[in-house]
Amino acid sequence: MTQSLVCPHTVSRVSSVLNRNTQQFGKKHLFDQEEETCWNSDQLQIQFQGGFSSRRGLLEGSRRGDTLNKILEFYPEDNNSLQTFPVPTTVVDQLKVTFKDPTDLFGRVVIYHLRVMGEKVL
Repeated sequence: MTQSLVCPHTVSRVSSVLNRNTQQFGKKHLFDQEEETCWNSDQLQIQFQGGFSSRRGLLEGSRRGDTLNKILEFYPEDNNSLQTFPVPTTVVDQLKVTFKDPTDLFGRVVIYHLRVMGEKVL
């Protein structure tokens, strides 16, 4: 059954936080499913703030410390809607999402929701 692959044991890192204010804009807000919060700077679901999105994205993954391999290149729209990108069946222990070519002149990306959906394999 498809479910969120983000759990309390998931380790996440972000490249930046707006004004270094981790309390208000920290990575903990990236996966909290709350409409009032956001992280600033078998599916991948992303909701951007319009005007602060990315024209291209790259999803990479690896197994047990191997080198990251490209899984999917995706092309989000610059709007506020929740966008879904189908991901090919891949077994990984580590994922990396990179947002490239931001629509904002200063390179800012604002994400309200980021979900990685799939099945956990033991």
